[in-house]
Amino acid sequence: MNYGYFDEKNKEYVITKPNTPSAWANYLGSPEYGAIISNNAGGYSFVKSGANGRVIRYRFNSVTTDQPGRYVYLRDCQSGDYWSASWMPIGKPLDEYQSECRHGTGYTFINSAYKGIATESLYYVPKDKTYEVWRVRVTNQGQEERKLAVTGYVEFTNEANYEQDQVNLQYTLFISRTYFQGKFIKQVYNENFGDPNKERFFGLAGAKVDAYCGDRDAFVGTYRGYHNPAGIENGLAGNLNYCGNSCGALESEISLKPGETKEFIYLLGAKPESEAATIIARYETDGVCETELLELKEFWHGKLGNLEVNTPDNNFNNMVNVWNSYQCFITFTWSRAASFQYCGQRNGFGYRDTVQDIQGIIHLDPEMAAGMIRFMLSAQVNNGAGLPLVKYHHNPGHEDTPDDASYVKETGHPSYRADDALWLFPTIYKYISETGNAAFLDEVISYANNGEAGTVYDHLQRAIDFSMNNLGAHGMPAGLHADWNDCLRLGKKGESTFVAFQLYYAVKILRVYAQERGDGEYVSYLDGIFAKLEKIMNETCWNGDRWIRGFKEDGVIIGQKGDAEASMWLNPQSWGIISGFSTREQAVTSMDSVYRELSTPYGIMVMYPAYQNHAFDGALMVCFNNGVKENAGIFSQPQGWAILAESLLGRGNRAFEYWKNSSPAYMNDDADKRVLEPYVHGQFTEGRQSPFAGRSHVHWLTGTASTVMVGTVEGILGLRPELKGLVINPSIPTEWKEFSMKKSFRGKKLTILVNNPDGVESGVKKMTVNGVEVEGVLVPEAIMKDENDIVVTLG
Repeated sequence: MNYGYFDEKNKEYVITKPNTPSAWANYLGSPEYGAIISNNAGGYSFVKSGANGRVIRYRFNSVTTDQPGRYVYLRDCQSGDYWSASWMPIGKPLDEYQSECRHGTGYTFINSAYKGIATESLYYVPKDKTYEVWRVRVTNQGQEERKLAVTGYVEFTNEANYEQDQVNLQYTLFISRTYFQGKFIKQVYNENFGDPNKERFFGLAGAKVDAYCGDRDAFVGTYRGYHNPAGIENGLAGNLNYCGNSCGALESEISLKPGETKEFIYLLGAKPESEAATIIARYETDGVCETELLELKEFWHGKLGNLEVNTPDNNFNNMVNVWNSYQCFITFTWSRAASFQYCGQRNGFGYRDTVQDIQGIIHLDPEMAAGMIRFMLSAQVNNGAGLPLVKYHHNPGHEDTPDDASYVKETGHPSYRADDALWLFPTIYKYISETGNAAFLDEVISYANNGEAGTVYDHLQRAIDFSMNNLGAHGMPAGLHADWNDCLRLGKKGESTFVAFQLYYAVKILRVYAQERGDGEYVSYLDGIFAKLEKIMNETCWNGDRWIRGFKEDGVIIGQKGDAEASMWLNPQSWGIISGFSTREQAVTSMDSVYRELSTPYGIMVMYPAYQNHAFDGALMVCFNNGVKENAGIFSQPQGWAILAESLLGRGNRAFEYWKNSSPAYMNDDADKRVLEPYVHGQFTEGRQSPFAGRSHVHWLTGTASTVMVGTVEGILGLRPELKGLVINPSIPTEWKEFSMKKSFRGKKLTILVNNPDGVESGVKKMTVNGVEVEGVLVPEAIMKDENDIVVTLG
């Protein structure tokens, strides 16, 4: 079934049926104040950290799904009938209640109509602010005057730490209380500490508060729920919380003449009383919300506008121009910290996650990306490895490491990972190539520990050193705690083919920089690594039609032909191509094996068959059901690598087939099967061995956003920056006879038209820049003007 559609013009996804198969969400805010909101106004808010900064509650994995949230209740004072401005939590019959949700870039509209009363609710966090705004407009569409009670409601957490709030009830039920301050409910916890950071407020501007409640249990009532709260049926009675559970409920009684609209502006944040009063007063002035909404749109649309495509495929256009790009920014901002599945226990950035996430925004906002690259470089240990978890309050130069018991106790990460620091190489390469800022290599950045610092070039050299100082018996990088696949433990001295390809790619990148710097001695050293890896891997890792996954510590091969389980793995095949290691014959043969053994209508399985009866001790994925997550599920992040690999081979039809099969937009008309939002990628989709193949899980915060973005932009669209300029070498489906792109590149505007008269998959026949033909596929920066017209002809 279809529950909505893409509105590309307004950069929104419009949900027309509120009874979606799961809560379909959007993100509001910034790293300083974040919020997640569903199409039925469920969700929660937090200051900086979803783990330690929670403001309002949300019940995860609950039978009563997607509650509580940001609720606005309406009661007809004459009939006693009541409903909510979002379909839930009341849930009126859909033959009587109309609902539309418009998720946009940093804002959400939820509109409704019920028995002659229409509401328009706008939710957003103003740019550069640390509180949220709900603007609610109520309109009488009938022919008679109506008397209504309108009530805004939130359930506060008692403690900002999510786990303490939900679990340690013998403590948290006795630390909070609420006050009514004329225009707002103030909640304080640990009041005797006198800490203004432990205050929250829920206020109202633009209307009078006629009644209030600060006690959740009084608001809901005994043996009731948010669908039938006593405070709405009977009106609010001024209850305030002293121990128990806090809430904010503000009721206004209004009369609406036919056609009349009245506006309410609710404000929520973690602010002391004086700041709360100032914030509320600001919104007593007309037009503030319109100005702030426009500012948000200009901010986000400006970033997204740095690459725009117009292809024959509308789903492709919507994902590239809006939703895949926007998801990249959200994942870049929040890592894996707060969603409807990530409940708030990760209090920091995963090293490998974040360094990969950066790649998804480099082409849209390279300087934002550079800031995070510097941050992650400062979380690199002086031995060359990355800190597995980088704390939000990271203190460069003064951190403990996995070598210290204190770090292990605080983060739960007992050792280094083989791949963490190797992700720096493609990320830094993409940044320097996008900007032309080769001087970045000479910036001095602190290491995480010991107070030591080094240039970016030095950081990269030490990352190579870390891999070379941790080799296994064959001379390939050791598996250590894990490589990219957290469920694959090859042993500390086991060896990962995937990481070996990463190391090969890293050496390839660093060799370019070493040559440009005239560092001949280091070039020779890197050439030696090249030669050793080529010999070792071709002799030990090529298995006829595939690359093996690796070796256990005892030398047993994982992922070879003939194995009863897990005989074929995706990542070594795609990374053999991305790294430049595979010969053409190996590349084609291995990717044909992927297509034959791993491809499904919903994407490519991470491996197959699932571990069930033949798992070794380090095959931790056997804990999952067959066809799920790392156990032969369609793990979504590697889809982008497969798309890029096929594109680099020039096989545009297959690259686009993989893009379509894994694209949420292509499941828009089969949303009941997918379950997750059809506008953002999830972590994984159930694979061939699951009875629910095609069902997707774990929304929004996934590295899939960046890998698919890179695979799409660098692979299918063929936009690959280099230090000297921009390579344009598309790899597209044969049915695309023409498409166009607009790209910002180093302060210049590029308008690119790609003609494909012969219906080929790849191969540039001719390219002109501002009417002048250029050789090959590189557009040198030296010939670019401020505005450029580029025509590419394939053939």
